[in-house]
Amino acid sequence: MRRRLGSGAFATVWLAYDEQLDSPVAVKVLAENWADDGQVHRRFLEEGRYLRRVESPHVVPVYDAGELPDGRPYLVMAYADQGTLAARYDPSQPGGGTPPTPGQALAVLRQVGSGLQALHDRGVLHRDVKPANVLFRTVEGPAGGGAQVRAMLGDLGLGKALDVSSRLTMIAGTPSYVAPEQAQAESPDARADQYSLGALAYLLLSGRPAFRFTSLQQAADPAPPDPLPGQPAEVDAVVRRALARDPDDRWPDVTTFVEAVEAAVEQTAGPLDEGPTLPWLPLDPDATRAGAGPTSGGRGVTSASEEPRDPAGSRGSLRSHLDQRRTWPYAAASLVLGAVAATGAFLVARDLATERLPDLAVVADASGTLEAEVPGEWTAVSGGDGWTAPQDEAGYPALSVGTVRDWTAETSTGHGVFLALMPGSDLPDRMPGHPECDTRQAPYSESGSQPSRTVVHSGCPGGVTVERVVQVAADRLLWVQVRSLDTATANRVLDSVTTRGI
Repeated sequence: MRRRLGSGAFATVWLAYDEQLDSPVAVKVLAENWADDGQVHRRFLEEGRYLRRVESPHVVPVYDAGELPDGRPYLVMAYADQGTLAARYDPSQPGGGTPPTPGQALAVLRQVGSGLQALHDRGVLHRDVKPANVLFRTVEGPAGGGAQVRAMLGDLGLGKALDVSSRLTMIAGTPSYVAPEQAQAESPDARADQYSLGALAYLLLSGRPAFRFTSLQQAADPAPPDPLPGQPAEVDAVVRRALARDPDDRWPDVTTFVEAVEAAVEQTAGPLDEGPTLPWLPLDPDATRAGAGPTSGGRGVTSASEEPRDPAGSRGSLRSHLDQRRTWPYAAASLVLGAVAATGAFLVARDLATERLPDLAVVADASGTLEAEVPGEWTAVSGGDGWTAPQDEAGYPALSVGTVRDWTAETSTGHGVFLALMPGSDLPDRMPGHPECDTRQAPYSESGSQPSRTVVHSGCPGGVTVERVVQVAADRLLWVQVRSLDTATANRVLDSVTTRGI
């Protein structure tokens, strides 16, 4: 094992090295908190099966699958040594900020579209096409052509596949790229992926995002985007059709859309193909590297004392298990860098600061009464089957999601939200206290159709703790507790809380 590359609510990606093949590989391991859920195991491995069914150089390949000694499944995936589209054109990153040329923009769109069409041809939806999931990989060009960079699609939206297992209603997608019907929790089809590709095309061709949404609620009812900056009306019309609010108004399929974009761009700018022997995107020598092999004495070697702990907490157990499996058929491997990170960055503008927002999940209790929008990593631990209210020992709807199992403990640094209905005709005079926090602000109240009382605690082990009680009906109160890193995140979660059927 080399090091951990990224982790999220459902999985962790490790950089590993196969000494016999002398090649780096990426190992995606199911998170420990899902280890006892057999259905989650099956859902996790489905992603690998989907990827292996798709024969496309523009979909990240899976080389192997198996289980660790503790029973958790893993996937051995490709190594994208040139990073992601989000990082490549991120002005805040070293060497970033250079926008693509028109030819490069079309090449990215063509290759990503090819991978997406290959998925659709196999009946697989991606559900989260965005810059952070466009991965770049170095490949050998034609004889004498040197190394080239290829684009691949990674991460098939595992969080969406896990919603049945976690008994939560989860809407996959990133607000500025998700299709309206997907944001509304409708069953998406290939046209939803085309919409996301349309948003990506808008970004590539203009350097600006089509939308600047911060929530899935905004994405569910979008206004038409502004005219495509810097492009003629013919190109704008093609991209705008892919971004149509009604799926029936979009292009028949992804391939037709990409071909229409190419035709419209070349109609006004002329042929932009840089030729088969030249790289369509310049190599970045400082991009993500695997480092030297463990036996080469290079700087990439990790000593035993520096070797990272695997997700099970035992040093070297993941590495020792992988060393026993020599069934990977390919010597050339590439890495899904950051593909399972619970938060992702995406480009906002060519010459403006990059906006970074968390991948969000809409979660609901089993009855559909309570709902909230939370950062994706908060869904690592969940429960939504209700609770017994202390006032009358009767059962009421409740929902709890968090980053760790003990996120509600006083000394925990975890984050999450707890929602619960309980009997009551008046707001309480006293609110729950938190002696583990340094500061307690004075309670504040809001009147109106649903009066509420809120107390904010700061300087807590995990950052901020907020307690809120809302009068949602004549005889019902809603109790909300949020623990987050900062007040801004807590406020976004509080504003998203919804009750239904009350």
